[in-house]
Amino acid sequence: MRISKKFFRGPLLVAAGLLLLLVSGALAQPAQEVRWLRVGNLHSWYSSLGSELEIGRTGSETEQTDGMRWPAQYVWQDNVAGKAMWIGTTNFFDRKLNSTVPHKVVAVGTRGADPAGEIMPVSFKMIGRFRAPNVIVDGDPATENRLNDVLDEVDETLVPDRMIVNELNTSIGLTVTRKLMAFSQQNHDNYFIYDYVLKNTGIIDRQGTRDPKTLTGVVLYFQYRYALGKESFFLGFAPSNNVDWGRNTVNQVVGTNPAAPDFEFRAQYSWYGKHSQSPVDDLGAPNHVLDGRLTSAKYIGFVTLHADKSATDKSDDPSQPSTTFYIGSDTGPQASNQFDPGLMTRKYEAMTKGHSPVSHADQIGEGFANIFGNDAGGFAQGQGFGPYDLAPGDSIHIVFAEAVDGLSREQCVALGKQWFDNAAPFTLPNGSTTSNRDQFKNAWVKTGIDSLYRTFRHAGQNFKKGYAIPQPPPPPSIFEVKSGGDRISLSWSDNAASWPGFDGYKVYRATGKPDTTYTEIFSCNRANVVHTFDDVTARRGFDYYYYIVSKDDGSTNDVHPGAPLVSSKFYTMTNAPAYLRRPAADDLADIRVVPNPYNIRARELQFGSVAPDRIAFFGLPPECTIKIFTERGDLVETLAHTDGSGDELWDSLTSSRQVVVSGLYIAVIETPDGRSAVRKFIIIR
Repeated sequence: MRISKKFFRGPLLVAAGLLLLLVSGALAQPAQEVRWLRVGNLHSWYSSLGSELEIGRTGSETEQTDGMRWPAQYVWQDNVAGKAMWIGTTNFFDRKLNSTVPHKVVAVGTRGADPAGEIMPVSFKMIGRFRAPNVIVDGDPATENRLNDVLDEVDETLVPDRMIVNELNTSIGLTVTRKLMAFSQQNHDNYFIYDYVLKNTGIIDRQGTRDPKTLTGVVLYFQYRYALGKESFFLGFAPSNNVDWGRNTVNQVVGTNPAAPDFEFRAQYSWYGKHSQSPVDDLGAPNHVLDGRLTSAKYIGFVTLHADKSATDKSDDPSQPSTTFYIGSDTGPQASNQFDPGLMTRKYEAMTKGHSPVSHADQIGEGFANIFGNDAGGFAQGQGFGPYDLAPGDSIHIVFAEAVDGLSREQCVALGKQWFDNAAPFTLPNGSTTSNRDQFKNAWVKTGIDSLYRTFRHAGQNFKKGYAIPQPPPPPSIFEVKSGGDRISLSWSDNAASWPGFDGYKVYRATGKPDTTYTEIFSCNRANVVHTFDDVTARRGFDYYYYIVSKDDGSTNDVHPGAPLVSSKFYTMTNAPAYLRRPAADDLADIRVVPNPYNIRARELQFGSVAPDRIAFFGLPPECTIKIFTERGDLVETLAHTDGSGDELWDSLTSSRQVVVSGLYIAVIETPDGRSAVRKFIIIR
């Protein structure tokens, strides 16, 4: 399905575009529970329904692309528009139809689900090795984990940091148990491992009715509708709104022939393909309007780690998955009706289509992905395991990993700027040079394939070790940040100090907003370990965000020996700002307005371009009211200053949330004891 969204090219119109999406209405979705895996650099949501539907988490069209966020530190990094899980069997006697159908298929996704009578959730919970730390800024909780990393159960013996366990019964008598695992160790934090067991229990409804029978031709099929253009769309420079539902997504398949001399693994992956409506070569989705930053220099996909040969042979079958054919997101048999024999046959045929003689990616080549084929919704990855025959009590076990990797944010900025500036000569990844900026950009973007392959290997090694990878020290269980008059004080608990090989902490800081690059501002080791730090380099008027990591001595790192293993930054990253607060003053004569005048063209020289249009009142008494008037006496805004500090910040908005215009303004400061002061200031826009 394509969501008809008005597309706005100019960045100044993005807000209007978002408003249009919001007012267009949320889509109805079946009742579900949602849990997040978000302990590493990859974040995604999971549904109790058994798969993650298109626009399925919120029902909002603004969430067309939602999930598999990487790098998750930044906004608009979602890479999937919808998923599906279909399960089929052959020659099935349907009790409701009172006849034998050649194919019976039960489905969840990509757009709908029937949790009451088709694929029925039984249980859904998230288990963690430890609870997320308490992160506090100025006395208040300040972490996304408070809402999105809530555990149902703590198991200190758990190997992954987090594991979602989802059990579902189906109307064909198969019980599905899926375990979704996330790891925070830095060499394994950009993939999830999915463990599926399908058991023929004979349970066919929510009441537990059993109808034991042998199931033949059982196929477990997944669909992945990847879309990697969300950031370009929301920044307003995408060639079309269809990048947000994956019309230009390119799908590749490797490892379908285990006898091939170059066989390494069975994998499928996707990327942002070139778009015919772009004014530039847009592999990597460079921001050709502003600065060239590559907004989609990444690859997403999955690798099979194990698939039973049969219900009685639990060894890995290298010929699985048996189907990897791409499927049309609109023209494929996406409808669901478990009592429509014709539709179920069409679905089963798609589930058992095998491998394309020429992959979707190879057919597109260096062409434009958005004009390939006749499906306006684009094409999704298909992954089918089977067929299996399962007698009552039989089961099959399938494990695979889903991952994202590519260029780092710093590389996307630097390489994109050189491309944007056309600053030849350009150095290619192999060390040679070229004068062609697109050749340069594309060569670097494509190194993301090697990065994704490396991640696939890490996932495979983790699986082969029984998930017994080296673990970093835990994060501090409490991390507190306090704004002060001349410093911002940080403190944390010492629970990590007893970890074998523990070697101290590192503290990082971002300025202006949390979704930007962080700079290390403090480090200690075991010999000089402390559990407090005062940030005395903070500047007045700026917002600051922090995180702390525990680290070991590098002795257990089996990927990069000697490099310390560190706890995940996402456990302690603050989502509320801390800032310098001047001590309160007694003399109203000390009150100043900064900057004065305020000039929008000089924001970089004032409080930075990423902060609001900020004006500060310094030297205030501990409690007062600030009334801001226009030159002719109209009240613009009233600020209640009650925090006991000497500072108050104003974002240049009226009481009705309108941006103020250029002009002379008058601030009247009044204290509870009746004293007052008047200050004039100028705003230039």
